[in-house]
Amino acid sequence: MSFEPSPASGGGQGGGAAPAPGSVARGRGIGFAQYKNLAAYAAVIAEVEVEETIRVMQVWCACDGGLVINPDGAINQLEGGIVQAVSWALKEGVRLDVDGIASLDWERYPVIKFSEVPEIFCELVDPLSDNPPLGIGEATGGPTVAAIGNAVAQALGTRIRDLPMTRERVMEALLR
Repeated sequence: MSFEPSPASGGGQGGGAAPAPGSVARGRGIGFAQYKNLAAYAAVIAEVEVEETIRVMQVWCACDGGLVINPDGAINQLEGGIVQAVSWALKEGVRLDVDGIASLDWERYPVIKFSEVPEIFCELVDPLSDNPPLGIGEATGGPTVAAIGNAVAQALGTRIRDLPMTRERVMEALLR
């Protein structure tokens, strides 16, 4: 796994200055968790660009799943979880209108497009371990959303506390 530090690198804790209007803010954030406190451990770093909307540029993941029986399948699971988590963080949410729930089908329920999927790098930590398999299935969801939130906080200098992190929420955070 390769992680090249950039001027925007940092822990993703926020507290930096808000970007100038019309500029692109960049940030990196970290998320880490053990899935359901008994399965695989996943550490995720997300790199974002924020203008009026958030774009996840790259995601790096290291996962300790104990003994990995099918490394290719495990990497596919990790990558799929990252893509789904990016969609949760940036787009997915039930939409409401005056009649109630407005997102009744896939055409009205927003998800990320293929063009919005970031570059993803995943590595397994000691996949030939003597430890038992831990289960990798959904290990990257939580840490990916956390890493994106931390990266956005670093980029904007303020934290967005509600999902999805829409354009409206970015603008609201910048006005605080």
